[in-house]
Amino acid sequence: MKDLMGLMKQAKEMQSKMQSMQDELGDIEAEGIAAGGMVKVTLTGKGEMRGISIDPSMFKEDDVEILEDLIVAAHNQAKQKVEQITAEKTAELTAGLPIPPGMKLPF
Repeated sequence: MKDLMGLMKQAKEMQSKMQSMQDELGDIEAEGIAAGGMVKVTLTGKGEMRGISIDPSMFKEDDVEILEDLIVAAHNQAKQKVEQITAEKTAELTAGLPIPPGMKLPF
């Protein structure tokens, strides 16, 4: 019974830390860059797009598909950075806890 109470206390602390981490992720920004900086996308830690910057030289009618591809590439790079930051913060938060391998947090 004593172990159960300790486990419940750990779970409650973990829940509080996870909420704090979620709030912190909202303030983090990651930038994805394509075409040597001609296309930039900025995402928050929660995956919300904060901004997009496109060099004016990219606006050519015959290059629309290329520009679309570059925007997607920049977004994907920013998303990958956000996921890496989230994974690092989650690893810090859960250090020492017996969590099964491959289990992703937050749930």
